[in-house]
Amino acid sequence: MTNLYNDSADEGLTSKSEKKRQMDALQELGKALTELSTDKLKKIELDEDLRVAVLEHKRLTSHGAKKRQEQYIGKLMRSIDPEPIRQQLAIVRGDSSQHAAWLMLLERWRDRLMADDAMLAVFITEHPEADVQQMRTTIRNARKELAEQKTPKAYRQLFQTLKDFHPEPGKKILKEENT
Repeated sequence: MTNLYNDSADEGLTSKSEKKRQMDALQELGKALTELSTDKLKKIELDEDLRVAVLEHKRLTSHGAKKRQEQYIGKLMRSIDPEPIRQQLAIVRGDSSQHAAWLMLLERWRDRLMADDAMLAVFITEHPEADVQQMRTTIRNARKELAEQKTPKAYRQLFQTLKDFHPEPGKKILKEENT
């Protein structure tokens, strides 16, 4: 008997239910964007139409209007790749394992530089563009503040300097996509 139903023709198609699940997931991602503060939203690179729609959602007060706006945001999300937005959202929320690992790397470097002068030479070999004199001064000031139990201004400055040489994981992804 011949097979009237052709299985190979349906392999590339997604079911209506699967499409609905995908759209709901995009809408949830859009809703998560609307729950961010305006400052955190600025840190996420979004399509301009999507950014305007999210900001418009924040302005609305009616439940029905917010629901319609969330559906519109979901519709806009279908035309863009949601993965970079998910990654950036995780970083902004602070629940990204990549972001946590990045912060720990910076803290380890700072602790090593504070503990041992030889680590500055290692850091300079890895980052020859670093200003040795400025790094040495910052480390010396941080050690002095620690010994005198002052506010750790130079200690924080050292951390910020290290951030310049070790880019944030999410930001590196954005730069690679834009080039």
